[in-house]
Amino acid sequence: MMSFIFILLFLLLVGGASPEDDQSSEPTEPMCDDWGEEGAESVLEGEVGWLSCPLFSHPSVYNYSSTHSAGLHLFWYHRPRGHELEEPIALSSRLIKHKDRLWFQPAERNDSGEFICMLRNVSSCSRMTVRLHVLPRDNELRGSACEPPVAVAPEDVQLYLQRGRTLDCPHLGDATKMADGPPSVTWYRVNRAQSWCQQYPFWNSDWQQEGSSLRFHNMLVQYQGLYFCRVQYQRGDLVLVYTRVLNVTAVHSISLPKEPSVLRPAVDEVISVRTGSEVRLVCRGLFPVMLEHPWLDIWWTVDGKTLDQLPDHQRFSQTSREVLYNFGDRTVENVLLVQPFSSRDLDRDFNCSVRNQRGFETRRTQLEEEGTPPSVELGCGLGVTLVLMLVLFVVYQVFWLELLLVYRSWFGSDERHTDDKEYDVYISYARNSEEENFVLSTLRTVLEDELGFSVCIFDRDSLPGGTITDETLGFVARSRRLLVVLSRGYASRGSQALLELKAGLDGMALGGHLRVILVQYRPLPRQVWVRELRRARVALALVRWRGDESRELTSRFWKRLRVELPVRRAEGGANKTLLRLLSQNSTSSQTGLISTTRKDPDQVLNRTA
Repeated sequence: MMSFIFILLFLLLVGGASPEDDQSSEPTEPMCDDWGEEGAESVLEGEVGWLSCPLFSHPSVYNYSSTHSAGLHLFWYHRPRGHELEEPIALSSRLIKHKDRLWFQPAERNDSGEFICMLRNVSSCSRMTVRLHVLPRDNELRGSACEPPVAVAPEDVQLYLQRGRTLDCPHLGDATKMADGPPSVTWYRVNRAQSWCQQYPFWNSDWQQEGSSLRFHNMLVQYQGLYFCRVQYQRGDLVLVYTRVLNVTAVHSISLPKEPSVLRPAVDEVISVRTGSEVRLVCRGLFPVMLEHPWLDIWWTVDGKTLDQLPDHQRFSQTSREVLYNFGDRTVENVLLVQPFSSRDLDRDFNCSVRNQRGFETRRTQLEEEGTPPSVELGCGLGVTLVLMLVLFVVYQVFWLELLLVYRSWFGSDERHTDDKEYDVYISYARNSEEENFVLSTLRTVLEDELGFSVCIFDRDSLPGGTITDETLGFVARSRRLLVVLSRGYASRGSQALLELKAGLDGMALGGHLRVILVQYRPLPRQVWVRELRRARVALALVRWRGDESRELTSRFWKRLRVELPVRRAEGGANKTLLRLLSQNSTSSQTGLISTTRKDPDQVLNRTA
């Protein structure tokens, strides 16, 4: 009995422990290392596309052949757009896994989202995510009428000028592996700048399609642009297509020299720098096009050392940028910034260096200290210049009439030698006692006796028995100036003064051989002027008689009047008159203007007052 109970307890203990022992003996799934997300691919709806597992983009870590032989298996999962959980991909005739790629033949709209590729075995697991965008087929992807839509960015292709080369459609070898037969390729050439496109064959024999490739026999500048290749192949009962685009640009011929050269600093160029300030030194190099080895380098050295090797490297920094691209030839500029520039830097060697696969060149920069401008001397010179300009401005404003008279006396031309006029001045005035005394006793006397002008006055110089109209017009036509003495009674309708005024205005407007001068003897409002005077006032010179102020020959009235009258060279008494005009200190020693006339000047001025 006791032995039976002991056996029963032993079986219960063994039976209770066996399930736990069996569960612990099962292999557990390893934790998966997530490498994050890398890249994104785009494909056009209805066309062929594929995703490459980004884990194999690091060959030093994962290689497809070695991982497959090591027992690692590749699995694909899909997380649709807007979902949180990924789902295993059910492979089919449309979704095909071929080595490290997942093919979509063709892609559909709901394929957009995140795709996770996972490498795992019983002991390790790694995963990485790549994103896929399936673009709808609409008009936004089409640039012109015959341009095929494409979702993949263009590949840049550079062709040497005057050389030939063959263009291959990208990924054509991959499509050949998935096709049941050789694929067919259709080429298109597109010029978006001129909004046209053309399907092969093109208009001349410089292009030729050889199988699936496009052959350039002779590359020219005008052949640059976008070239589309549309690949079509058969897989089972399906006809599948995809499109790629190449951006073809021309570069300089391969026969040209390919060694780099330093453009700046130029040979024997001396750069002025200022100590204690920020100094920028420019190194500019030309790098000819090289398709095989396109790398280049441009840098500064100081005393044969790079900037990071200098003990005071904190003061130095450099930046590079491309300033010109010309058919593959690149001009690159490197700017060295020294802040602050010290006096001991003048003795250091600053070298600009350029290098590519073909050669190397370096050039030393010659520096000199910029001279400090003498601030005291510069300030004094500027002050003297300003004072001199101010003095000249004041002198001109005060003595501009005198200066103009002196200039005319030296450089002015005598009109008597250039025309056939008989009189210098014809005086037109109202026929009343007040204006007549002013004209005969003042104007005529000074103009003829003092200044030497020939004056014509109708009442004095006309012959008896003639026609007033004909003689008036004749006198005006034979005069160089028409001097009009304005007063309230001047130029009333039907008067001889109005006839003289119209004749002078017509002569000035038509032939330009006569100028009209207005002398305002008494102040009068503009409203009383006749219409002819109001219209011509803008082009006429107006000289105002100011009574006692205008008596002396050195007054502003006579100077202003002389400026308007013809030029007379200084001869005899005229020379003395010019000296009196320019000498203000001798004014008190001159006799009164009217005292030189044949009438009493005080009586004339009292009558005019």
